[in-house]
Amino acid sequence: MADPERPDRPEPTVEPPESVPPVSAEPPPEDPDEPRRYPSTIGGAFYLLVLGVVAVALVVVALGEWRSGIRLMGGALIFAAAVRLVLRRRDAGMLAVRHKVLDAAVLIVLGGLLIFLAGSIPDQPGGF
Repeated sequence: MADPERPDRPEPTVEPPESVPPVSAEPPPEDPDEPRRYPSTIGGAFYLLVLGVVAVALVVVALGEWRSGIRLMGGALIFAAAVRLVLRRRDAGMLAVRHKVLDAAVLIVLGGLLIFLAGSIPDQPGGF
């Protein structure tokens, strides 16, 4: 952008260097000769399965069986962690966010905490 206080100075232009080739930020495919599959990952199917189980768990919670629903939700997250550990990054789809171990650890901790909390919260008088 030109300097409004000094109109005699034109805007500098910067050209990319010719000696530096463009490089993609995406990692190269594991096997460049293998064609892309559609749907591209089996992990996407497992992701939708986990999402469906969580939706069913929310319905169970809404119907009054909150402990069962929360346990079901925690179990779905632990299942997602197991699937993430088994599948390659290329096949994990939306289950892959970071490194395989980190993804699985986060899912196991969250699922385990949900199951633990559902079992450890005492019954409240006059409530569900």
